[in-house]
Amino acid sequence: MKKKKLILASASPRRRELMTQIGLNFTVKPSLCEEKITSTAPSLVVRELSAQKAENVFSSLSDQEKAENAVIGSDTVVACEGKILGKPRDREDAFAMLSSLAGNTHQVYTGVTLVWEEEGVKKSHTFYEETKVKVASMSKEEIDRYIETGEPSDKAGAYGIQGAFAAFVLGIEGDYNNVVGLPVCRLYQEMKKTGLAEEERGN
Repeated sequence: MKKKKLILASASPRRRELMTQIGLNFTVKPSLCEEKITSTAPSLVVRELSAQKAENVFSSLSDQEKAENAVIGSDTVVACEGKILGKPRDREDAFAMLSSLAGNTHQVYTGVTLVWEEEGVKKSHTFYEETKVKVASMSKEEIDRYIETGEPSDKAGAYGIQGAFAAFVLGIEGDYNNVVGLPVCRLYQEMKKTGLAEEERGN
């Protein structure tokens, strides 16, 4: 299969950084679709939303662009005790989320969908990655101070593992980059399986 150009269907600076980090060349075209969830299971929700984003961007491409590009859609949610935590609505919401995470172990799920065309036929491939995160106990003052940094406002679960919140992360089980926003190792391996990444072979 002829090598495809990549389009990231996300405006997330963290996903852009992670894809650049592993040497992928891509353009950014954020999805504009209205997200619709039909499941309450985190692993299904992220797969569903990543597929909606990728499909939305792919459908907006011209026929020529569809033939030349593969679209990557992604969605991340934090789940604690079975409840999905999205981005906080306000300070009170962020405080409630962080209070539930403190002294507890939660899960981060990222769904990824690849959409491309092969010999005129549209193909798609969706997968998800799960990482467990153990958080230390936090006092009310520590939660307030963390909210003051501004980090929680645009992040699922009201925290960023790569920022000041690292002071409270006791450990993780799984892919760290998945918690940041994109499991790039898994992404690259899945791209090789689907033929979207060329596997280098020795002579």
